[in-house]
Order: sequence, then C-alpha cells, then structure tokens
Amino acid sequence: MFRKLLRVAMGVMLAGALAWPAAAWNFHSHMSIGCVAYQNLKPRTRARVNQLLRLNPYYPKWEAMIPAGSSPADKDLMIFMIATTWPDQLRNDPEYHDDGPQGGNRPGGPEASQNIGYADHLRHKYWHFVDLPFSQDGTALPETPAPNAQTQIAAFRAALGSSASDDVKSYDLTWLLHIVGDVHQPLHCTTRVRQGQPHGDAGGNSVKVCAPECTWTLHWYWDSPQGANNAPIAEVIAASKALPPAPKKVARIRKESVWVAEGFRLAQQVVYVAPVGPEGGPYTLDASYEAAARALTLRQVALAGARLANLLNRELK
Repeated sequence: MFRKLLRVAMGVMLAGALAWPAAAWNFHSHMSIGCVAYQNLKPRTRARVNQLLRLNPYYPKWEAMIPAGSSPADKDLMIFMIATTWPDQLRNDPEYHDDGPQGGNRPGGPEASQNIGYADHLRHKYWHFVDLPFSQDGTALPETPAPNAQTQIAAFRAALGSSASDDVKSYDLTWLLHIVGDVHQPLHCTTRVRQGQPHGDAGGNSVKVCAPECTWTLHWYWDSPQGANNAPIAEVIAASKALPPAPKKVARIRKESVWVAEGFRLAQQVVYVAPVGPEGGPYTLDASYEAAARALTLRQVALAGARLANLLNRELK
C-alpha cells in the first residue's frame, strides 16, 4: 500500500505527486532527522554533502520543490531533508524494480550486496530494516537475513571515507541519510516470532491495531506518531528545531550494531507491551501507549539526527 505525499514545501505541492509506502518511517520523521542532522554538520561537511547530492538523479525534482525566493542556505537545508526520503521514492518509480523473494523484502543473489552507484536500479527493500528475532512463547528463532540495514550502514559509511567515485559516494550518502533514520525506529530492528508465525511478524506488519481505525498495522502506527505525512516543510523544520537535543554521550555512540541493539531492546520494552497482545490483534491502543510512542519517537528522531551528523562529520571525504 502506498500513501500519497501531498506537500513538501511551504504552500507548494510536490511536483509529480510522489507516493509513499505505509511500511516506512514516515515522511515527517525522515525529514525531521535530516533537519536535525543538517543543523549539526560542519561547514566543510555541508559543502561536500551539497556537492554529492547534486549527483542524485532526483536532484532536479527536489530543486523544483523549493519555493521561489528561498535563500541558498534554506534551499540546501530543504534539499537535504527531501533527500532523506529518496529510497522510499524508488518504491513507486517504474525505472526501479524489486529484487529477491517475498516481494523484494528478502535478499537474494549477489546483487543484494552490490554497491555500484546510480547504475543500480534495484529497490533493495531489505536494506531498510534488520529482522533480529525474539519470541515471547519459546518458539525457535530463525536466522537474520543479510544484507540488511545494519550491514549496509557499515558498507556505505566505509565507502564515504574511501577512494570510491563520487557517483558511488552520492548513492551511498543518500541511502545513509535514510537508513540511519530507519534503524532508530524500533520496529525496523526486530521481528516477533510465535507459534504459527515461525518466521516472524515482519516488524509488526502482521499485527493489527486500532488507533482509532482498525485498519492500521503496528508497524504503520510506529512509523507515524510524530506527525502527518503531508506536513508542510516549514512545520517540519519548526518542530525539528524545537526538539530537545540528544544526550551527547549517547549521540557519540558510533557502532551501527549498537544502534540496532538499542532498537531491538526498545521494541520489546516499549512496543510489544500491553495493550498489544501476543497474537495478531487487532488491539486497541490507549492514551498511555500513544503518549509513550510519541515520546520515544521524538527522542529517537533527535538521536538519529545527531548520530547521522556525527557520522558524516567524521567519515565523509
């Protein structure tokens, strides 16, 4: 299922009416992470990021979304924010195609790990998450498919500091802007295994919840508590700048394996808790659960933005 992206700039409709998948950290959250990160980039890093993003084939589309009269600095910020959503934009682009089994949600073949820059027209859906399994009823745990978000963050960040071509670095940068954010959403870091579902619930995608409509999945709900997918970019910027900064000690943690382990733990401690039960639902989410979800989301957005900035400042060449 895809959701229509309605707006990206102040009073300006998105040219091309891009569509967005329900099962992805939503537009608002990715853009917020980008806003936080951009504010924390060093001048040298900002200049390099701006240079590399111009190589993305979507750059003319992004540029056309910026309101006339925007300052160069505001334009660069907004394009960086829009760029965080590029891997989701590919899901509705007919020039790109799914690869691997289960509708492209599982890796298959050597192309799953390739890093060849913009010549790659695979969607690589399995790069958006890492299915670390857990069980609440003793069901045996399956292996974690690879490549996944954790392996790709490691590969892409290594390429940023290497002698790779700018085409590869631009591609890897744009993916990193997105999947560093993805792994800070707990349900991008886990799958719950149970009797009758030995391969897991796909990060809550097979758990139904009422919030208040009973058509939502648990994953979809956790992608959305920060704000609407169609919020004007001015609203996203204002909300992002109002976020409390992430604790410096936590933001300085460098290892993507630790980031994923944090999400895995949070999923068990905060996501898969009452009123969410042990089966497939639907479960009605109460005000206490919703408040906890929003508070954790805001914290994770600020943390992801700070860590993304630290990564780029330290490793991008």
